[in-house]
Amino acid sequence: MLENSGRTELTTLGEFGLIKHLTEHVEIHNDSSIKGIGDDAAVIKYNGEKHTLISTDMLVEGVHFDLTYVPLKHLGYKSIIVNLSDICAMNGTPKQVTVSIAASNRFSVEALEELYAGMIFACNKYNVDLVGGDTTSTTSGLVISVTVIGEANKEDIVYRNGAKEKDLLCVSGDLGGAYMGLQILEREKFVFKDNPNVQPDLVGSDYILERQLKPEARVDIVELLKGLNIKPTSMIDVSDGLASELMHLCTQSELGCELYEEKFL
Repeated sequence: MLENSGRTELTTLGEFGLIKHLTEHVEIHNDSSIKGIGDDAAVIKYNGEKHTLISTDMLVEGVHFDLTYVPLKHLGYKSIIVNLSDICAMNGTPKQVTVSIAASNRFSVEALEELYAGMIFACNKYNVDLVGGDTTSTTSGLVISVTVIGEANKEDIVYRNGAKEKDLLCVSGDLGGAYMGLQILEREKFVFKDNPNVQPDLVGSDYILERQLKPEARVDIVELLKGLNIKPTSMIDVSDGLASELMHLCTQSELGCELYEEKFL
């Protein structure tokens, strides 16, 4: 049982520490639950050769996005993509999503139409079906929760805990682009607040702005690996940053790692 003998601030544990603390007493009761909390997606076994992959992410206004500079259509697109990426990180294929939204009366029907337009565009692009969800009101802001359902053959699924000694760490794509895009957007927001008549200076920053506002799920990597008949020993989504994700891989695989700064260039 959880012990509540005093008050502990959430900041003392951090996001990952809090998840570990709250879920350490969770028990698995069904044989069909192959993998529960602790990876990019849960793994559920039903009939047949394929296993079902399930993952959920929540985006909260003021924490994960700022509508000062994030267009609603881009936000809708991104909310789908970040979930599809979790299925890719299990070496699987995303198939369906459900979307739940809590919105205040600050948002009009037209605003939510724009949000959904981005979601539908992402689903169409990645051949994923939007099959349900929920909407409710809130006293302030906007909250988006997306659950993605995917599939993979049992033998193809890759977990975080499979890394072996002398394995090579690889990243699909470059690092830091989304972060730099965020810094530019925050900079221009600060300038705008100081002088609303100044137009934003975004010239030459298209690539890193797109990495922040309109990222893509790496389904191409899953297809590439299958085409090359390569199965990685472990995989993880790096949306939370390289350092924290490597900590997850190392902790769950009970190994350390060495990074070479010159290889990031």
